[in-house]
Amino acid sequence: MPQLHTGLAPVVGPGTVLLVLGSFPSVASLQSQQYYAHPRNQFWPLLAALWPQHPQPGAHDYAGRCAWLLARGLGLWDVYAACERSGSLDAAIRHGQRNDFSRLAALCPRLAAIAHNGGESARHAAVVQSALAGLGREKPTMASYRLPSTSPAHAAWSFERKCAAWASVFAAHGLI
Repeated sequence: MPQLHTGLAPVVGPGTVLLVLGSFPSVASLQSQQYYAHPRNQFWPLLAALWPQHPQPGAHDYAGRCAWLLARGLGLWDVYAACERSGSLDAAIRHGQRNDFSRLAALCPRLAAIAHNGGESARHAAVVQSALAGLGREKPTMASYRLPSTSPAHAAWSFERKCAAWASVFAAHGLI
């Protein structure tokens, strides 16, 4: 029977320009209380490839990794605050409760874009845009991108192809 799980707090700050939104943390991420903790998830290796001139702290230093990505204008969060799910697959998510995206205005005054890490997150792009619209921003909407998932379950794209897609979004917002 699916169990109710609670997600992780956002990793954001006043300098966050681009927010990567996943769907919900994997079992490994929930157990370690760290985003993208599954050893085969390509998120952290992808960032290391995009920012080779800035050595990434090791897997044992999650706080250092979070500070490292925040220093480059990147933030992390998920679409769902809580859900029922057996295992880690997005297809198994039931009764998802979305995060309160209106909180982002105060937490991330420089936020310019949302990058959805995979299809399940991207399905909620309109809801995220609606929550962010009219929050004292000059633009009524912000850029929104659907990026290929870094999940080990998404093997249709090569690592190099994923890097190229992610790099174009990062470059568009001055992160590389």
